[in-house]
Amino acid sequence: MLKNSVGVWAFGPAVTRFVPPGYHQEVTDEPMVDKTGRVCEGLNDILDGLEYHYPGEVNEENAQEILSVLSEHEMDLPVIAAGLHPDPTYGKGALINPDEKLRRQGIDTLKRGIELAGEIGANFIIWPGAEGYNYAFQRPYAEAWRAFTEGVAELTDHANERGVKVFLEHKNSEPAMKILMRNIGMSLFTIQKVKALGVDTSNLLINMDWQHLIMNGEPLAEYADLLAMEGKLGHQHANDGWGAFDDDNVVGTNFFVQTLELAQTLQDVGYGENGELLGYDLYPYTEDQIGAVRRAILQWEYIYDLAARIDREALREAKADADALAGQRAFYEVLGMDSGYESEVIDRRREAKAQRSQETPK
Repeated sequence: MLKNSVGVWAFGPAVTRFVPPGYHQEVTDEPMVDKTGRVCEGLNDILDGLEYHYPGEVNEENAQEILSVLSEHEMDLPVIAAGLHPDPTYGKGALINPDEKLRRQGIDTLKRGIELAGEIGANFIIWPGAEGYNYAFQRPYAEAWRAFTEGVAELTDHANERGVKVFLEHKNSEPAMKILMRNIGMSLFTIQKVKALGVDTSNLLINMDWQHLIMNGEPLAEYADLLAMEGKLGHQHANDGWGAFDDDNVVGTNFFVQTLELAQTLQDVGYGENGELLGYDLYPYTEDQIGAVRRAILQWEYIYDLAARIDREALREAKADADALAGQRAFYEVLGMDSGYESEVIDRRREAKAQRSQETPK
């Protein structure tokens, strides 16, 4: 069973541009320490830790109090994420801000976040949501990419000195309409550019946010397998959605089969054996927040257990021959579609056909 965590942002007011106050206005002014306590009390029987953005959700002023609350409930803080995207100061990005003073301010802020992560034994996510553009003719593309990769390199080097792993998380849009690092390929490209700058990239890994991949039409299991092969599979943000927007819905609601194949892949590549987590990135708009996260965890655990029951030898043989139908058979068996069910269907069809034949006028 994988150790798990969830982003504390799942328990905020859930604002949208159409509902600026948020659907959960009752928690708008809730202090972060109180929010932490609420989540711990509601989920500590099924949850191991909470993730926070720096500096808006966790910072040097409240970290120890948050850690104290988590510790009381036998939970921890395993991941801190870069959180400059909600700050209008960085509307034009932090790592690629055209104002060099703001760029330096942003990088130094994130370096302090990495330092905090090192102090508490957490790792650090770089999700560059504001590092992009909204219009054609807005950015000098090559220069923006140079600034971005050099910024990531500086942060990675800073993290290396403190034993902190850095997880790159791609997304195609929002808040920037065109985020530079918008797919898995560009995430790996970023790592290669950082390495070319002479920075050790051993601990510069990828965080797979499932809905971010789904939005791009990127296959979950294939890319998990590829990243594991390259030693770059660092973290998971589990969620689901309709495929066009970053819905951050409960796990297993729409892309069930892809999620099942991902679970099988994570098991087979040994994900979790080196301390990797299954993190949840959810955004319950109108649902009960605690209830939505609990449902997501339970549905993932059910999917994970189903995946463990798939006949690996049958699956190996199917894949060795690229036999799609045999592969389908292997995972449908754990859903109850075994030989007994197949016989039952055939018998029912025969009986129905015979009945129609008797009812047909001569």
